[in-house]
Parts: sequence; C-alpha cells; structure tokens
Amino acid sequence: MTTNHGPEPFTTARLDALPLRVAYADEMAVVLDDPALHTFTGGAPESAAELRARYERQTAGSPDPEELWWNWVLRIRDEDRLAGYVQATVRGAGAEVAGVVGAEWQGHGYAKEAAVGLVAHLWDAGVLRTVVADIHPDHAASAAVAAAAGLVPTGEWEDGEERWRLWASGDSVSSSAGRA
Repeated sequence: MTTNHGPEPFTTARLDALPLRVAYADEMAVVLDDPALHTFTGGAPESAAELRARYERQTAGSPDPEELWWNWVLRIRDEDRLAGYVQATVRGAGAEVAGVVGAEWQGHGYAKEAAVGLVAHLWDAGVLRTVVADIHPDHAASAAVAAAAGLVPTGEWEDGEERWRLWASGDSVSSSAGRA
C-alpha cells in the first residue's frame, strides 16, 4: 500500500524496495556511476553530494499539492546491496513510473522484477486507474521491462519518447493499445 505521506516499502522475490532516504546517496552514487546509464535519458552520473541534494528535494515532496513523488531504492536482499531505484509520480488516479538498475546488476532480471513489483504495488493501493512510462524508441531493454509489467505502446509521443500505458477497466487491468 502507498499513502499520501510517502511510499510504503514493498518486496519482490529478490528485492526490497525501500522508501528513498538521503542516507542512501553515497551508496547510490556508486550504483549509478556509469555514463551508459544516461545514454537514452541524457545527463551524467551525479556525485554523492549532488545525489544528497536531489534526494533532499525528492523526499521533501512535490511543491505541487496535486502531485505526489514516490521513490524507492532497490536492495538485493541476498547481497544486502543497493542496485537501483524505481519511482512513481502520482497525479489523481494515474502514475508515471520509471526506474534504473545499475550496470553491474543488469542482465539478471532485476529491472523486470522491480517494474512488475512496482506496478503491482501501485495497483494494490486501489486508487490508480492508469500507469504510464515514456520510453526512448531505441531502448529495447526498457521496452521489454515495460512489457513485462503489462504496459503497451500507445503511439503517443512525449519529448521523443513513446508513451506506454496500463489502465484499469472496471475491476480488471487492461493493456490493450488505443485506450486513453
């Protein structure tokens, strides 16, 4: 479950998704210290100090009272190490999701596991009707992760990225293209 006061932790088979804390900045700076992680999103790796400042802003919450920022770090339970993050920006009954798994842990299914777990966690809260993700058209790995979480491409574009969507229809979840 997730609350208006912030995200609640959730787990998957191998991961613990822990609500973001500024104290994670040092370890996350190492996890995210790879320029390749920014190939499709732009930017560059941030220092621990830069991440601390960003995490302070993120944990303080959105300045827009109609928008909630829910952020989690991903800890691999068996290794007791952080390996990435997932996030959801929630407005009304919809959430835009994103995430990153550090290069060292890619190729082991952690991104798919985290995305499936995040979407399930958001649906379990019972208030969302739509989950979206914007994916660069050349980023096959992100497309595979989104598909594993039940999202489908919509043909809609935002800043050069295709919008993928999953929405609730009545009491069920639908991933058929063409719905708004």
